[in-house]
Amino acid sequence: MQQLAHKWDAKLYNDKHSYVYDYGESLIGLLDPQPNERILDLGCGSGELTCKIKELAGEVVGMDKSIDMIEKARLQYPLIDFQVGDASDFYVDKPFDAIFSNATLHWVAKYREAINCLYCSLEQGGRLVVEFGGKDNVRAITDQLCTSLLKRGYTQQAEVVLWYFPSVGEYTTALEASGFTVTFAQWYDRLTELADEQTGIKDWLAIFSRPFFTGVPDSDVPEIMNEVQERLKPKLFRNGKWYADYKRIRIVAYK
Repeated sequence: MQQLAHKWDAKLYNDKHSYVYDYGESLIGLLDPQPNERILDLGCGSGELTCKIKELAGEVVGMDKSIDMIEKARLQYPLIDFQVGDASDFYVDKPFDAIFSNATLHWVAKYREAINCLYCSLEQGGRLVVEFGGKDNVRAITDQLCTSLLKRGYTQQAEVVLWYFPSVGEYTTALEASGFTVTFAQWYDRLTELADEQTGIKDWLAIFSRPFFTGVPDSDVPEIMNEVQERLKPKLFRNGKWYADYKRIRIVAYK
């Protein structure tokens, strides 16, 4: 099935899911930006990490597919160059010394096309530093969501393809096939605390999985979300906090 597009709500994203870029700060340490470098932040969202990279690098460009996110980024950080662009189909006039990407590439089903764009957008010897959802990412949440949809006869919605969560081997093989040399690759389990103690899973579903509810009557959506959260309580509610079962991949590769 064709991957569905996802429309972002920049305000809800920042209000409830700021942990996405909070966790990404440690990835900047792995990137180690230098004052003489020109860096692309691919999938920059509303620009928080782009701004932190700019404090260390000579020049940074933020790129995101979401117009809403780019508009918010431009308002927050008017001195940074933010551009609308698709990770699987973009071109740059001047290649970058490094490309950074946090929590973005699992949204790109056309990963081979994206890898080709990444390779072509780097200087020879330039590096790629990325983190995104890996194999079995949010498996507990999505399995229960699909079960709740199927229970009500929403078969088409339960078959939605929204993400690409590869294994380390799968993605690094694709990188090497395109000419990259992979120097670091890690899959790790990162149970991630959600913002609201009462509605954590429901908030996660509202921002990240809305395409699963396309064609579902508005009257059924709250019931499904409530059921998903309640069924996940034994697995993902701990010490009064909700968590998402994140599994992440980190990779460093050179052109």
